[in-house]
Amino acid sequence: MRKIVLMGRSEAGKTTLTQALKGEKIQYHKTQYVNNFDVIIDTPGEYAQTKNLGYALALYSYEADVVGLLLASTEPYSLYPPCCTAMCNREVIGIVTKIHDERGNVERAERWLRLAGCKKIFYVDSKRNEGIPEILEYLKEDGDVLPWEEESMEKTTKNNKSNI
Repeated sequence: MRKIVLMGRSEAGKTTLTQALKGEKIQYHKTQYVNNFDVIIDTPGEYAQTKNLGYALALYSYEADVVGLLLASTEPYSLYPPCCTAMCNREVIGIVTKIHDERGNVERAERWLRLAGCKKIFYVDSKRNEGIPEILEYLKEDGDVLPWEEESMEKTTKNNKSNI
């Protein structure tokens, strides 16, 4: 699995997305420091919102294969300047979160991410597990077995054993 670093403002949904990608129960947890997991780097929003801490994000991007810029559909503005992805020597994807929030504007969030330079955009509702399989599939490398593939393989193995 390719490693992804998640970046965005506080409350954008980075930690919730991390929990969903890891198959964990979704519960609110304020990220106070960079959490560097096996294939996910979850960063505090303050890093993206503060100029000096923003340099730390640049350094963490070197530890990942993919940079994920998160933007909640409810955001009143975008932190990402136009064409900012050109500054990154990693693949950068956009992730629109909170896609079912009644106060959200998914199309506006997508436009802002595209303006920043994201060519690939994912639409996510972590609490409903919507968009999670697509991101995992995107990060998957040859030989990786995703959780639902593992379940399918186990069922096939059980069926084959019972037929013998």
